[in-house]
Amino acid sequence: MDTQTRHALKKDSFAQATASSVSWVSGHRSGVVRWTIVVVAALALGVGSVVWWNMRSAAADVALGAALDVYNGQLAVPGAPAQKGVYTTAAERSKAANEQFAEVAKQYGLLPVGVKAHYFAGVTFEDLGQTASAETELKIAAGSWDRNVANLGKLALAGLYHQTARDAQAIELYTALAAKPSETVSTAAAQLDLADLYAEQGKQDQARALWAKVKDADKDGAAGAIAAQKLGPKQ
Repeated sequence: MDTQTRHALKKDSFAQATASSVSWVSGHRSGVVRWTIVVVAALALGVGSVVWWNMRSAAADVALGAALDVYNGQLAVPGAPAQKGVYTTAAERSKAANEQFAEVAKQYGLLPVGVKAHYFAGVTFEDLGQTASAETELKIAAGSWDRNVANLGKLALAGLYHQTARDAQAIELYTALAAKPSETVSTAAAQLDLADLYAEQGKQDQARALWAKVKDADKDGAAGAIAAQKLGPKQ
């Protein structure tokens, strides 16, 4: 078979394939149109969802930042004249911040920032002595998929349990945190809190055993220094 004949056959094959494709599209035009509309709609929905998520996330970041600014706001010097953004007492500041944290959690609860807002709402509820509300908010934070946020929630929740005479639950949380630490809550931090709890219960041997463990594991760090101070000159 010569070259010219091969080229002719290739052209015929291409023409037949093209004709078949055109014929198929013509015969299934309505189906093709529907499929195209579905694909375009799905793409538009996907793009729209990404844009919506980004806009909501940005708004949530701004709202949480504003609430944190309030929580870190200045306290007035006794006798000084009143100033905007300066709070007379820590309780007044916590109340103002709590209202904003609660609102952020309500509006953006499905976003990662919203879970952080639940944590801070819990902390400020605890500052205000509203332990039931604090527990509710901290449990939400403790259930986060983000271990850094979850561990902060668990640490605060353990402190709340100890404060409300539920030491068994507090010990369980501190032990779990020590076993599975994160960037926000180290093993040493959980062990120090647990040791303090034991010390308050009068279980000095268990407390000292934990302090010694932290001291050995963090010889040059802040946690190790705290543990050494707790152990005292006997160690």
